[in-house]
Amino acid sequence: MTIDGRATERPGDVWGQAAASFERWAGGDAVALDDLVRVMTPVLWHVVRSYRLSAEVAEDVVQTTWLALVRSRASVQDPAAVGGWLTTTARREAWKVARASGRALPVEDDELARRLPDEGSPESEVVRRDGDERLWGAVDRLPERCRQLLRVVAFEHRPDYTRIAADLGMPVGSIGPTRGRCLQKLRTLLEDGDHHG
Repeated sequence: MTIDGRATERPGDVWGQAAASFERWAGGDAVALDDLVRVMTPVLWHVVRSYRLSAEVAEDVVQTTWLALVRSRASVQDPAAVGGWLTTTARREAWKVARASGRALPVEDDELARRLPDEGSPESEVVRRDGDERLWGAVDRLPERCRQLLRVVAFEHRPDYTRIAADLGMPVGSIGPTRGRCLQKLRTLLEDGDHHG
């Protein structure tokens, strides 16, 4: 599945499946809302139940959360944010209901995190992708020799310097200093990128 041409879904990726379903639903595919409900309702259920609401009240809170999404669909600009939007809305509604019924029990973030899917949040995924794009963009701006050397060194646990020297046509003794210079160039490109946007 893709969003804006980017792969978003891995097997078992709740956040990616939610984002893809939301994007399809926002694009006019009414069936996609059913997919979104199927994927996210178990997550919302865990969020709401962490407020120690009865099953009936928790069910009402989850339903209220879905109604809020239907009413506010246009306010979710980024499909990748729909999982966070839903869990935040459910948490606020659960807290409001628990407080009104005198059952507000604070829940530690660690307790709640244990019940949520293992995947990172959409926000952390965006941060990770941004970091990857900046890093690989800087690598692409390095001279060809540096790109080749850093790729070999980065992806091999114990690189064979003799083989690297033969493959890259450089003396074995210059690999370490060249690697150091290449890493410094990469660091400079990344820092310049941070300063220029």
